[in-house]
Amino acid sequence: MNADWGGLVMPNMSPKKVEMPEQDPNVRNKNFREVALGYTEEMAVEEAKRCLNCKARPCVAGCPVNVKIPEFITLIAEGRFEEAYLKIKETNNLPAICGRVCPQETQCERVCVRGKKGEPVAIGRLERFAADWYMARHGSETLDAQKKNKKVAVIGSGPAGLTCAADLAKMGYSVTIFEAFHTPGGVLMYGIPEFRLPKDLVQREIDTVRKLGVEIKTNMVVGKSITIDELKEEGYEAIFIGSGAGLPNFMGIPGENLNGVYSANEFLTRINLMKAYLYPEVDTPVKVGRNVAVVGGGNVAMDAARSAKRLGAENVYIVYRRSEAEMPARLEEIHHAREEGIIFKTLANPVRILGTDDGWVKGMECIEMELGEPDASGRRRPVPKKGSEHVIDVQTVIIAIGQSPNPLIKATTAGLETHKWGGIIADEETGATSIPGVYAGGDAVTGAATVILAMGAGKKAAIAIDEYLRENT
Repeated sequence: MNADWGGLVMPNMSPKKVEMPEQDPNVRNKNFREVALGYTEEMAVEEAKRCLNCKARPCVAGCPVNVKIPEFITLIAEGRFEEAYLKIKETNNLPAICGRVCPQETQCERVCVRGKKGEPVAIGRLERFAADWYMARHGSETLDAQKKNKKVAVIGSGPAGLTCAADLAKMGYSVTIFEAFHTPGGVLMYGIPEFRLPKDLVQREIDTVRKLGVEIKTNMVVGKSITIDELKEEGYEAIFIGSGAGLPNFMGIPGENLNGVYSANEFLTRINLMKAYLYPEVDTPVKVGRNVAVVGGGNVAMDAARSAKRLGAENVYIVYRRSEAEMPARLEEIHHAREEGIIFKTLANPVRILGTDDGWVKGMECIEMELGEPDASGRRRPVPKKGSEHVIDVQTVIIAIGQSPNPLIKATTAGLETHKWGGIIADEETGATSIPGVYAGGDAVTGAATVILAMGAGKKAAIAIDEYLRENT
């Protein structure tokens, strides 16, 4: 029982988080509606009272965008939900998104003091609650900034680009985002499925950025439609590259060119951005066989597997060469996938994809693996077991083993230094590249990572761009 004493909110010392309601697994694995249903006001207040408001504030340091976590949680505990949202917005431009897709368990919640003797405070769930509560009542807030007569171009409208653009707009700069797709949002729109991140919510967050005065130009493939040099000629005094990592990686095994083999990028883009799950109401088909294999063990693999199940596949396999303990996917995503009937085939690695005479997938040959000594990633290296080859009966194979930055910008921008694998070389603290006035951050620099890390990079770059423009103009 919680009570107020002397005007102070008494802490809730329960060792467990307040559970978040969810759709039943056997219902949700047949629809694309959001899995987690969110806290009620009562649930949010109860969970917020678990925060000890400790002086050390390790959770803030654990957040890439330094959200004022104890402050906003205290406001929720006091029932001041609007103020809680505005407190989050001081440092985080996309709270409704972060509350859903951030890996809190490896960041803010990992270092929460309550986690030492029980479960940490449900920081992500509370952030989501505050954002949803505010948006349901107010839409998005507007902000008037003192305008500066300086133009900044932002390439890409994913989490890095949106964050950088919003922060610069708040500083008074005239910001234009150049987006390759017909719809802004980047990976938030094309990569993460509706059941994890509703697209109307992403759209509302984008509208918030637009209300700050940011112009978004779609169907603009920088490197093709316009180059970085041409942007400079058009008067943009600084440029931020947040073009993401949209180039899929493949395994290089026989049969990857068969019909029925998708990159996870293509598969998820068709479903999420192009609404293939509504076919034939929309004109985007996606063919899913009775049995589907998804190769990989990250969040993208989980998204692809869970989407395939919702599209009618009877059996969906996650094929991963290490054990489940080494999977990079969030524990929540693995848990949800298993609840929904996804079959995990760990310690297995594809060696070839088998096809019919007319070029369609009919199976995938795998070899069993065992774990050896740790490799450069710190995880134990998978080693093939001789003579353990076996065939899985599948009609669809989805390759989800990572993505690389698109090479277009590098190919058309003289002097832009990149790593051998394609990532743009940029200063970790500022995002500065080898070209003065050009900055980069997010997946275009790191390769595929998390939404919140991309946002952190966008924030750092905005600060650095502001300093650069003050010093050089």
